[in-house]
Amino acid sequence: MEEERKLLVSEEMYISSGTEIGTQQGTAHMKPYIAKVRNDGLYLINIEETDRKIRHAAHLLAKYEPEKVMVAAVRHYARKPITMLADACGFIAQPGRFLPGTLTNPISSNYHEVDLVLVNDPIGDRQAMNEAIKTGIPIIALCDTNNETGYVDLVIPVNNKGRKSLALTYWLLAREVLKARGDIKSDEEFKYTPEDFEAEL
Repeated sequence: MEEERKLLVSEEMYISSGTEIGTQQGTAHMKPYIAKVRNDGLYLINIEETDRKIRHAAHLLAKYEPEKVMVAAVRHYARKPITMLADACGFIAQPGRFLPGTLTNPISSNYHEVDLVLVNDPIGDRQAMNEAIKTGIPIIALCDTNNETGYVDLVIPVNNKGRKSLALTYWLLAREVLKARGDIKSDEEFKYTPEDFEAEL
């Protein structure tokens, strides 16, 4: 049982990467994941919840055929990390603008038939969200304190805007997916570092 309570990386690493830094807005949907509100009005995310949900998401992602999983992110700082995650795990990456019809229009040149979508931000990745909702595809989403999560099937509560936070989150997802699949046996076998997943400034 002790092993289960151990975080995937140290609390210090989560904090130094800014994963717990939310926004000055806290939605009712995200309330269960908020640890506290700072004096300056900034909401802080509960790191244990972030860790638990990364673990949960990785186990879910590992159950799907890799080529049937799409990862989408419009945000600049998320484009490299989602591409690295996709490369490591065999997923489809959609960095940058999400072309209309990608999930809904079979005659579109960018059309993909997928079984699961991971989005970086329900607000920024509205197009991917809407198409997944329309076609009944389950959605995993990185959600900050200002996000609404009504159509999200699995929430990963985390700072989904910061460069280091995004690198660490997608690095952990990649590592844990490969472990859940049995492709690697230990953390040490994972050949990447969080820095490898970091977007350039």
